[in-house]
Amino acid sequence: MTAGPPDRAAAYRSIEDHLARVGPVDAGVFIDLAWDALSPVGVSWIGFYRHDLDSDQLLLEHRRDRPACSPIGLHGVCGQALRHRRTRIVRDVTELGEDYVACDPRDRSELVIPLGRDPGTAETADRVLDLDSFELDAFSDVDDARIRAILEIAGFHPIDAGPPLRSVPGED
Repeated sequence: MTAGPPDRAAAYRSIEDHLARVGPVDAGVFIDLAWDALSPVGVSWIGFYRHDLDSDQLLLEHRRDRPACSPIGLHGVCGQALRHRRTRIVRDVTELGEDYVACDPRDRSELVIPLGRDPGTAETADRVLDLDSFELDAFSDVDDARIRAILEIAGFHPIDAGPPLRSVPGED
């Protein structure tokens, strides 16, 4: 039995406070800032994937702390979040089978938030923010809401086309 998602409130406040001082930031600065705050509280990897329309795949952009799979197809968790324009919260990635692109075999849970190019473009997602953890059940609706708010402060445009999609059938 796991303890559930860790309390990341202080980490989120730290990111919000920094962004309140500096305003919107680019993707690289955002990833560095988020990594510094979230890696001590259970996030094992964070990065942006951009949808390449020519190849219809996701290409890795800024990321921390180590390289990851790129390009990746749209069948995995990141692709599903992009296509459905809804956050994916995965309690246990081992339950996903072919729906999981395993870049690091130590990862156990995942949170993926779709982003649009401009505010109000809910019909088109063009990238995702992907967070992984070595812990089971590491992410919650609270994490989704807090990270979405932080993304907006940073100048990004999270898409909200409905409640998060869950990893277990019937939880949607």
